[in-house]
Amino acid sequence: MNTDDLKQLIKDGLSAQRAGSQVAAQATDEILNDAKHPELKAALQEGNETSKKWAQRIEDAISEVGGAENQNNEILEAHYRVSKEIRAKATSDTTRDLGIIASGQLALHYWIASFGTVASYASSAGLTQTEQNLKACVQEAKQADDKHTDIAQRILAEQGQE
Repeated sequence: MNTDDLKQLIKDGLSAQRAGSQVAAQATDEILNDAKHPELKAALQEGNETSKKWAQRIEDAISEVGGAENQNNEILEAHYRVSKEIRAKATSDTTRDLGIIASGQLALHYWIASFGTVASYASSAGLTQTEQNLKACVQEAKQADDKHTDIAQRILAEQGQE
């Protein structure tokens, strides 16, 4: 494959990640305010800090690849709208917290796929720093996903649902 074509795919992916990062930044305070379970609130606060690292890594990667155009991330924008609906329909704090977890895990899976794909493209294009940074993001997203699963299981156990 032509290296220029591959770099354009990388730029497009990074641009989508940048836009997604901006969507996530807008949503975080609202979601954190809606969460009630203390362990979930702590995990969300930790996730907010991790998201800031991701945003910086994305900017570093954009610099390494020579810049990228701005765009929207319709996937995460739609996901955010659905997250709002899930939280609004919740009939209890527990249901809302579990909805936040489910919705958050969907977003984490988006990030795992997106970071992983662009990292492999960066590897093929010889963009070593971008590859390393995005692989670090993948690992952090996987860890957050596992943590959210554990929290959901504990919430369910507290409610006698497991």
